[in-house]
Amino acid sequence: MHTRRFALALAGGAVLTAVAAMPAAAVPAVAPPEPGPWSYRTADLTDDSWAKDAEGGVAGPAEARALLGKVERCRQISEGRYRTDPGARADVPVCGTDRVVFWKADMDIDCDGVRTAECNSRTDPWFHPTTAFRQSDGRQLNAETLPFIVVPAPSRIWDYRAHGVRGGSVAAVVYGDRVRYAVVGDTGPTTVIGEASYATAKALGINPDPRKGGVPSGVTYIVFKDTRVSPIEDHAEAARVGEAVAREFLADE
Repeated sequence: MHTRRFALALAGGAVLTAVAAMPAAAVPAVAPPEPGPWSYRTADLTDDSWAKDAEGGVAGPAEARALLGKVERCRQISEGRYRTDPGARADVPVCGTDRVVFWKADMDIDCDGVRTAECNSRTDPWFHPTTAFRQSDGRQLNAETLPFIVVPAPSRIWDYRAHGVRGGSVAAVVYGDRVRYAVVGDTGPTTVIGEASYATAKALGINPDPRKGGVPSGVTYIVFKDTRVSPIEDHAEAARVGEAVAREFLADE
């Protein structure tokens, strides 16, 4: 559970710089995704029939089981597989359906972005002050307060941009009997997967300590294609949209 040692050299702006410096053939240019199939209604965004708790997620094990049941089978869309940590076996595929991409991995803690009481160079020896995507005011994301997940930087293994995923895309993160909604907020190493912000881990009941926290397995990341929260830092909106599109996803035959 020490992805951060390697990720820091590649996370945030450093990832983008490294990718930009690669030959064009290594990371093909991808046009922005066209608007996707989601058609949520006002009622979907305000209906409280799925009880929420204070963390802004779907409450109860039934919903967690329902989402996990929908992603039980994997249609692999990545060209290869990812490691959960540098040096680990590459055995995690990125899977997909018409509506979502998903993977099942560990959770390492991303504390990058704005310096806060919990996320800084003293609490996190691998702290990096930038994130790949920024707030609407141009500032870096706040990992302590904003639930977000990390996707691998584009590579020949998988390019998230080609599959309806971008900064601000909505994700459901499932651990045990909890579901929490987050956004895609940062990019990480091209060969490692399974990382989320301090706030995401805390909301799921996972130890968020960037040094010793996280879990070695059992986390499912489900990203809803062609969704986007704007501004990216509006977590309440991410939870509302996430609940709406999750219902549509669960209603699919």
